[in-house]
Amino acid sequence: MQPELQKLSDSICKVIVGKDDVIRRVLAGLLCGGHILIEDVPGVGKTQLAASLAKSAGGSFNRIQLTPDVMPSDITGFSMVNQQTFELEYRPGAAMCNFLLADEINRASPKVQSALLEVMEEHQISIDGVTHTLPQPFMVLATQNPVETYGTYHLPEAQMDRFFMRVSMGYPSAEEELQILSRTEHQNPLRNITEAAISTDEIIALQEQVKSVFVSDAVKNYILSIVAATRSTDMLTLGASPRGSIALYKAAKAEAFLSDRQFVLPDDVKTITESVLAHRLILSPKGKTKYEDAAMLLREILTQVPVPMETAQ
Repeated sequence: MQPELQKLSDSICKVIVGKDDVIRRVLAGLLCGGHILIEDVPGVGKTQLAASLAKSAGGSFNRIQLTPDVMPSDITGFSMVNQQTFELEYRPGAAMCNFLLADEINRASPKVQSALLEVMEEHQISIDGVTHTLPQPFMVLATQNPVETYGTYHLPEAQMDRFFMRVSMGYPSAEEELQILSRTEHQNPLRNITEAAISTDEIIALQEQVKSVFVSDAVKNYILSIVAATRSTDMLTLGASPRGSIALYKAAKAEAFLSDRQFVLPDDVKTITESVLAHRLILSPKGKTKYEDAAMLLREILTQVPVPMETAQ
């Protein structure tokens, strides 16, 4: 791992205990300029992960607690008349930052969800005929509690596709939970991060380096074969879209870069596939009788799709 990325990872680990794989996925999303959906039960550190990344990266950070009464203008901002000049002035919303934590996205109304996802896609906000470009890098980390249904608005599958990756924290082990208790005994663990580990300019430079990672035709065809398999099975009513194949391609490059390689191996693709594609798929009634979730089906697909033996470097 690059020294700058290792420093960033170490900084996040001052807050998050024992979730190296999750942190690596989030760093891959950051390197690709993608947005992350953190989906898990309450209290496992979803918000802490997003806040520790923002604090470690040194960019501007906004958090918005999404509830049914939040308005789209709270996300995008609004124009109002300056009482001194009598001219319209833009007042930025929560999205005008480098890192936006959208807490409990499934509690926001469909209008707010649509406004947020439009900002994620366009990286700009247009109000009253004026376009306001978001600062770079820009990353949304949205959290969602999958066990609650009361007072929530299900995020449509077409909008789930806008998230580059979905990750799950999972429960800690007994040893990890003991460390968590020790860290939280005297203060909020976020106070352990006293300074930024990396600048936004360094992040942008790393994002450019990831783009130059080489992907052979064999690996590209391997990616497309995995995606095609999700579209041809009767176990799914919705397979991966071209946006999904692009995301898998980019994520594989980031995974290789995090492993200090300038070329992608099939193992990089296999490692990242579940996080990139599972949330984009919908099991058919037949698929639901055989598989617990789409991730389980994806794991089977990966065992069936031929792996290229040689890749040009």
